[in-house]
Amino acid sequence: MQRMGGHMSRGFMTEEEKANRPKVTGALLKRVFSYLKPYWKQFVLILCAIAASSLLALYPSVLTGRIVDALAERKGVALLVKLILLSLGVTLGSNLIGVGQNYLNSWIAQHITFDMRNKMYAHLQQMSQRFFTTNNQGDIITRMTSDISGVQSVITNTFTSILSNSITLIAALAVMYQRNWMLATLGVLVIPLFVIPSRHAGKTRWTLTRESQACNDEVNGILNETLSVSGQMLVKLFGKEKYEYERYKSVNQRMIRLNIKESMAGRWFFMVISTFSSIGPMLLYLVGGILMMNYDQNITVGDITVMVALLGRMYGPVNSLLNIQVEWIRSMALFTRIFEYFDLPVEIQNAPDAVTPASADGSVEFSHVNFSYDPERQILHDVSFRLDAGRSIAIVGPSGSGKSTIINLIPRLYDCQQGTVYYGGTDVKKLDLSFLRKSVGIVSQETYLFNGTIRENLLYARPDATEEELIAACKKANIYDFVLKQEQGLDAMVGNRGLKLSGGEKQRLSIARVLLKNPALLIFDEATSALDSISESRIQEAIEPIIKERTSILIAHRLSTIMAADEILVVKDGAIVERGVHADLVKAGGVYSELYETQFKKALSK
Repeated sequence: MQRMGGHMSRGFMTEEEKANRPKVTGALLKRVFSYLKPYWKQFVLILCAIAASSLLALYPSVLTGRIVDALAERKGVALLVKLILLSLGVTLGSNLIGVGQNYLNSWIAQHITFDMRNKMYAHLQQMSQRFFTTNNQGDIITRMTSDISGVQSVITNTFTSILSNSITLIAALAVMYQRNWMLATLGVLVIPLFVIPSRHAGKTRWTLTRESQACNDEVNGILNETLSVSGQMLVKLFGKEKYEYERYKSVNQRMIRLNIKESMAGRWFFMVISTFSSIGPMLLYLVGGILMMNYDQNITVGDITVMVALLGRMYGPVNSLLNIQVEWIRSMALFTRIFEYFDLPVEIQNAPDAVTPASADGSVEFSHVNFSYDPERQILHDVSFRLDAGRSIAIVGPSGSGKSTIINLIPRLYDCQQGTVYYGGTDVKKLDLSFLRKSVGIVSQETYLFNGTIRENLLYARPDATEEELIAACKKANIYDFVLKQEQGLDAMVGNRGLKLSGGEKQRLSIARVLLKNPALLIFDEATSALDSISESRIQEAIEPIIKERTSILIAHRLSTIMAADEILVVKDGAIVERGVHADLVKAGGVYSELYETQFKKALSK
């Protein structure tokens, strides 16, 4: 009974679920069941197993009546033993079929979620950078994990529950009416006496459980805030120990009261169920006894026993089917959320006739490029410039002027709305995406390292790189001295997101990783902006020789880096307002001159 009570507590929808109830259409159902299509043979086996298991599970109740009659009529031990063994055999057979059904259920559910996860991951990998910057990361992970995992429950519980409970209920009613229509009708009329109060009690428990969970979340929130390192420091510095204690005590007290209410609601719940579940059998015994003794000599004690047993078997399926609407709606809502992501258009993809050149020279040209992240705010305005192979340009300008946006258009992390970006003389939209991104290397200001070894992070760029190539890349990136100091060398762990390394070490390691990629075009996007002067200097020593060797674009705030470039582009409010070499731009007295006086000159003096 406890299990049933727990199930019933889930049989009520929250206000949010009611408001966001999905529209169940034929197209949606067809799409849902399309995931079962590859496994239709296994699903047919499950249907057969459910039918067999449900019918066999009822048979012991019928045999119980015959056993009772055999005892009452003293038909002999042999028949009694035969009936008992038959009942045990049927029960064992039903349970064995149930085990097979559960295995097939789990097998299908796991394979469908395997297919969906793979499809979702592949689809998300094709999303443009816009998708990841505009969507909440937690929501993306939820769709990939808990939403798709919830599909298992839909397949193993909701679908099979509808089938097994329907078969059990229909078969039980058929047997009851075949035995005695009057007692069967009485049993059907009695069921609401059990269902109505049970649903009310379940709704009460559901409400209290939600309130208790919300209160528990509040308690956890206080603990996370005040018992963290930063939180505790803040509490101590502002002398808020007593205030936080009282706040915690108040919420904790409220949670205790709710827990007690929930616990007592459960006790009342079980008392109600126990009381009403015994009313039905008692009425059947009473009416059956009256009929047997006064009106119908054909009714036996065994018949009444069968009726009572079958009535008990009907309680669970009736409750489950009454709640199935809620489970069904939740299941459809789950699929709807997943399909929302599957239906997201792939904004950036290969053209049908995508070109894969034999090699790339790294040259770049922007021709009247306009770009906006959303229609209300344009970021780039008529940007045009050319970078020839083997040369380098520096892009400078105030924060938020569009410098990073310009370089993000080259490997098609985004696509421009107007104008054309050329790479190696070909429109980037006509180039094969894999080729384009392999031949462009970017060192960004936000270095990302995987939780692994230095070697593993370097090999991410080129898995077939030799030891000598790894060492050469580390030397060029000015990080090899650090590697030598590590006890495990290249096999030293870097920690989650490179936690065990300093900012400068992470940045130099990321430069080594890009060098292993050996791109035709190398881009440094504010690679030293968040570092101290010593780390900045070490990275600068690595960058300057590199940009002399290959086509490069530099977004930097260090004057020596900027002056090392062949040309300087000055960007303001998404437009190129000045271009030239350092000396000419300083003399011009424009935006660059102002930046030189306020930022670059100061950095040079350090």
